[in-house]
Amino acid sequence: MGDAMREKIYNIVKKSDKRNINYFYDVFISSVAVISIVPLMFKRELPSFYIMERATVIVLAVDYVLRFIVSDYIIGKGKTSFIIYPFTLGAVIDLVSLLPVGKIFRVFRIFKMLRYMDFFVYMVNIYNMVKGVLFKVLFVAVGYIFITALFMFNAERGSFNNFFEALYWATTSLTTVGYGDIYPKTFAGRLISMITSVMGIAVIALPSGIITASIINEIMKKEK
Repeated sequence: MGDAMREKIYNIVKKSDKRNINYFYDVFISSVAVISIVPLMFKRELPSFYIMERATVIVLAVDYVLRFIVSDYIIGKGKTSFIIYPFTLGAVIDLVSLLPVGKIFRVFRIFKMLRYMDFFVYMVNIYNMVKGVLFKVLFVAVGYIFITALFMFNAERGSFNNFFEALYWATTSLTTVGYGDIYPKTFAGRLISMITSVMGIAVIALPSGIITASIINEIMKKEK
């Protein structure tokens, strides 16, 4: 395939310009992605769903192939781009969503639509700005969950069948969800639960504040 043809394909599938054919292509692919997840909203398998699934998969698969063909234009690293592109986040999500196993993977197709929304672009930019801080907060949160689970598992032996259940309890407590299916029954367990719940609010509030402030800054930057 010649460079002239591949450049035309790039202008269609990737180049961002609302006056360009790319805009209509984005709308088309987003619509196909939305249509493809409609069967996931129903328990019954209707014959029309089978046709819908096959047709949308073909369109989304062609879109993936077209983007791969112009990987060098998208990534800008020459022939190395064809090796890098399949491992980029967007390409991985696209490929996973096309897997013929498990309905849960099809849900990823919704990201086809979200990637064209301004808010999604904001979130990507924000992630790139604060990912260093977020990873540190994630490390703190995971450590907090593990240590809390370890304390609770040894204080409430009768409440947990295994350590995974203690991790489950610690995670729901950290997020202040607290489903109530597993809860401490002893004084020591309840004391640990009270302390960790209060501390959990601070752990959750930290990344929330960082993300909220970054979203506001990004929106104000775009408006300027």
